[in-house]
Amino acid sequence: MLLLGLLLIGAGALVIVSAVFTAELDGTALEVVGIGVSPLGLFLLGVGAGLAVLWGFGILKYGTKRTLRQRRESKKLEELSEKLEVADRERHRDNDDADHDRR
Repeated sequence: MLLLGLLLIGAGALVIVSAVFTAELDGTALEVVGIGVSPLGLFLLGVGAGLAVLWGFGILKYGTKRTLRQRRESKKLEELSEKLEVADRERHRDNDDADHDRR
């Protein structure tokens, strides 16, 4: 998820930066990165790039939250597992002591 978010942000930013720095207007013809584009096409290119950046941030945020939640859960499970092991050892020790008392 994180990688996909970063890729969308990078692609959107690349399109925006390339359109800003390479756009040329020759009379009525508009060129972006050497490709002829209509004004509507340039608008849609900008909207698509903006949406890619926004989706990228959304996916990045979701992926980060999910990763942090998984880390917290994993840490909590490790703590509970350690507590269970300690309790199990104590229970076995108590059973062994009880067996020695019976003899």
